[in-house]
Amino acid sequence: MLDVVERCNFFRPVVTCLLAVLALPIVGTNTAGAVSIELKAAAPARVENQRAYAEGKETLPGTPDLSAFPERLEKAGQKIGNPIHIRIFKAEAELEVWMRKDVASPYELFATYPVCNWSGTLGPKLAEGDKQTPEGFYTVSRRQLHRIGRWPRSLNLGFPNVYDQSLARTGSYILVHGGCSSVGCFAMTSPVIEEIYRLARAAIYKGQTYVPVHVFPFRMTEANLKKHNKHEWHGFWQNLKEGYDAFEQTHVPPRVRVCQGQYEFDRIAPGEVGLQSPLEPCGETVAAVQALDEFYALARSHPVLSKISYRTRKRAWKTAANAVPTHLEGAFAIYQEAMTSLASLVAENAKLPPAKRRHPKSLARAVVKSFQYKCNPTRASCRRFIALHKQRAAAKQRAAEQRARRPVRTATDRRGRTR
Repeated sequence: MLDVVERCNFFRPVVTCLLAVLALPIVGTNTAGAVSIELKAAAPARVENQRAYAEGKETLPGTPDLSAFPERLEKAGQKIGNPIHIRIFKAEAELEVWMRKDVASPYELFATYPVCNWSGTLGPKLAEGDKQTPEGFYTVSRRQLHRIGRWPRSLNLGFPNVYDQSLARTGSYILVHGGCSSVGCFAMTSPVIEEIYRLARAAIYKGQTYVPVHVFPFRMTEANLKKHNKHEWHGFWQNLKEGYDAFEQTHVPPRVRVCQGQYEFDRIAPGEVGLQSPLEPCGETVAAVQALDEFYALARSHPVLSKISYRTRKRAWKTAANAVPTHLEGAFAIYQEAMTSLASLVAENAKLPPAKRRHPKSLARAVVKSFQYKCNPTRASCRRFIALHKQRAAAKQRAAEQRARRPVRTATDRRGRTR
């Protein structure tokens, strides 16, 4: 049977998924030519790139000189086939390609390309059809190089990765492709994707088993995180920043693991063997993914389980409980408890004046937060979970204390007196 902490980790998206129909985002669009321009303040650079493309400018501002590709490679001391690493920043609408000369060297920035379009807003992709682009740590293998279809030169990110799967996130065929239209993908314009695809294909054919692709909501500086400290995904972004910092310190992509619903990172120094492989899940994550697959498959097909939600009455829950296999009883119990909490919140919310009522999606998030850190300390996995969070909290506290101890610089006049 799953440990309680495992059940908590994979429970997180359930409420949000059930309320997805009630919480669909409203997207404002303005059609210009063949491009639908998303008017969202989260990424003004994206809007400007779409407008430029709609005006017929396929070469967007900030695009490297694609016609001088061999010369740029030579100037950088790189050659086609060298290992590459890709980073994408949604708010800045930029994609970086880093290249490595040899195993003893760090990766060096080769080019920064403007992203013509990506759909949705800041925050990860949660479900098939939500039109969001993902955020997190992905890998592209030989099988993910696309040479046919609508976008014959494109990279499949491999969404959902094992982290996404552990949180029941769904979706497929998320690409980095050409053009400027997007429904969950990153559109780069056709000339730019030709260069990116060529670099990725050559690196993989020369022996790079996996190309790491790190997708961030914005450049993960302290200032940017502080600017978004009230955002619903701030905690998730702090976790992404750990991976961002690991690369910034060594300029070698870190090894990435998924444990207890979190990304974990091992820094790799230049010269170390740092095989970039798909994310390594720990035992708890594997169990959560397997249980999720089984639980949802059962819920979809079972005539009783497929109908339960926060609106379900007590008598129906008893009937549903009899349909759950023994090894999924714990998961079902916490699911029922969460739904009961949500039903209570919905009922209280309905009594408020219309102006004060909260959106069902925010009510679901409140329930999720109340269940995130519940676990049974008699379980080894729970103790590891608590220890991990204590370590992270202590590290953040030490960092804050170090910042507070830094001397404050003051302006002085020519005679050395403090003003």
